[in-house]
Amino acid sequence: MPPRPQRVLALGLDSVPPDLLFDRFLPKMPNVQTLLKRSTFGTLWSTDPPITVPAWAVMFSGMDPGTIGLYGFRHRRPGTYWDTYFPTSRTLLEPRIWDRLSRAGKRACIMGMPPGYPAPSLNGIYISDFMTPQGAPEFASPPAMREEIRQIAGDYEFDVPFRADDRDRIAAAVFEMTKKHFAMARHLWAKEPWDLFVMHEIGPDRLHHTFWKFFDPRHPHYEKNEKFAQFVEDYYVLLDQEIGQLLARVPDDVRVLLLSDHGSQAMAGGFCINEWLIQKGYLTLRGPRPKAGTPIEKANIDWSKTKAWGAGGYYARIFYNVKGREPEGVVLPEEVPAFEAELSREIASIQRPDGSSLEAEPWNPKQKYRQVRGDAPDLMVYFGNVSWRSIGTVGYDSLYVSENDTGPDDAVHSFEGIYSISSANGHAGARGPTEKIIDVGPTLLGLMGLDVPAEIQGKVISRWSV
Repeated sequence: MPPRPQRVLALGLDSVPPDLLFDRFLPKMPNVQTLLKRSTFGTLWSTDPPITVPAWAVMFSGMDPGTIGLYGFRHRRPGTYWDTYFPTSRTLLEPRIWDRLSRAGKRACIMGMPPGYPAPSLNGIYISDFMTPQGAPEFASPPAMREEIRQIAGDYEFDVPFRADDRDRIAAAVFEMTKKHFAMARHLWAKEPWDLFVMHEIGPDRLHHTFWKFFDPRHPHYEKNEKFAQFVEDYYVLLDQEIGQLLARVPDDVRVLLLSDHGSQAMAGGFCINEWLIQKGYLTLRGPRPKAGTPIEKANIDWSKTKAWGAGGYYARIFYNVKGREPEGVVLPEEVPAFEAELSREIASIQRPDGSSLEAEPWNPKQKYRQVRGDAPDLMVYFGNVSWRSIGTVGYDSLYVSENDTGPDDAVHSFEGIYSISSANGHAGARGPTEKIIDVGPTLLGLMGLDVPAEIQGKVISRWSV
């Protein structure tokens, strides 16, 4: 490891895949080009599941989702059918690296890193994330920062509503939000010589979801629209300009990282998991067939004849109706392993509309995580290497849909995120091997001169020390 602790600036670009940043848009990004010439860069393999929450928390804790207790954007409360909640900074069950740095007396400034509401206290500054509720008060720590944020960035935007058809509005809002975020970052960077400065920008994710089918001819619903395609290129140009303005204020001895939590890809379609469970007899509805798009929680379910139900999203979350655990459970606890094995075999055989395999991958969280804490699904399922969404609503005549049931959406996630890390000696400029997202946190602890605790699961990336 380096002989002395180093200062670190990490810029988190949500959902950015290698082929866009390192290839397609790089010729339009001179500041990123300059940074890469003194950096090692490559693919950062995301976590299971490759979702913003938990991926960033995995990155900066060095622990897997089961250990930190985060499985996605929505969790189900135990002993209920429909009582769900969004994770917050208080849901996280393990510290992130800035918590450890704070205890060691080092100073950190964290902007927008999820889960970040309420803004947790640390030895420095924390500004909340894109999941901050509208008008919520606890968006900055220390609280005195709230007025300073308003003075620098005005009406500070944490996120932009994006699953809608008014794409011109979305583009304008994302551009403006990103400018405000970087203006705030420049202001905060200048306040003091931080040991660690981390910024998260949600803008790329919102642009990908809104405009992917307009710039990717491989998208199954590609539409040629030069204006909408140009929005994406212009946004990457804007990112480059904002990154350049920030890096112009950063000394050469600061280690600079560009990171993403996962990548993005065209959405191939949606698989109706609850319709499939109904067809297979695992889920039973009462009364007439609901209309298409009916939320499963509003359907008339006969729990006395239901063994499992599912939820939509980037992956299918499947829950078992277990006797003694759910209010009207029917699956005996001792029957769960055999039932899960049967269900998993059935899921793995699911086909696409053309008869080929949907490549459905069912897995129990206990199979992937060191431990399972918090409120995990019973079974998690990827479809088509996460290129197909899970559709939780019911009432369809088919198991397959072409659109997201929560609003217009052109893209889904992929496992391939990005990393670049500037060299300590100023010489690099080469692609490195694929690295794992869980290894970033412990590596940064080492760079900043702290020992890596034994309970951290990630490993130090030794090649990043040079």
